[in-house]
Amino acid sequence: MRKSILFVGLALIIASCGESPKKENKGFEVTRKKEVAKTEASSSEVPVDLSNIGLGPITSYEFSASVDTDLAEKGKSIYAGKCTACHLVDRRMIGPALKGVYDRRSPEWVLNMLLNTNEMLQKDPIAKALLKEYNNALMINQNLSEDEAKAVAEYLRTL
Repeated sequence: MRKSILFVGLALIIASCGESPKKENKGFEVTRKKEVAKTEASSSEVPVDLSNIGLGPITSYEFSASVDTDLAEKGKSIYAGKCTACHLVDRRMIGPALKGVYDRRSPEWVLNMLLNTNEMLQKDPIAKALLKEYNNALMINQNLSEDEAKAVAEYLRTL
């Protein structure tokens, strides 16, 4: 009988030691927000340089005054199939968030990153800084054609 009471008492003590799941979630959210803020603050190491066109076949590119919706739809489909494993629209993931990318990078740089990924990661100062910022997680060359890259670039304008 004593053993039974002792066992039940011990089980109650063990069960009451942890926090409730609700509290754990709140604690996780607070911790996660701090980590995100800390990580986002460190992104200042990557320069914003709209004059850098990168390395690759695109030496000059200008968007039309308005978004080409058909081209952007094609780009959205390519983005969904090839980019979303590493890039979210508005949050960091394995790679940077792409919303507002043209506030940080020139269209030529974006296109060259899509078309000439390996050389960009090896030689371009911004690509190298991004590689360092994202723990050396290499962007995989998706072997896009120039037309496909331009479609993705057009889609990125809509974000």
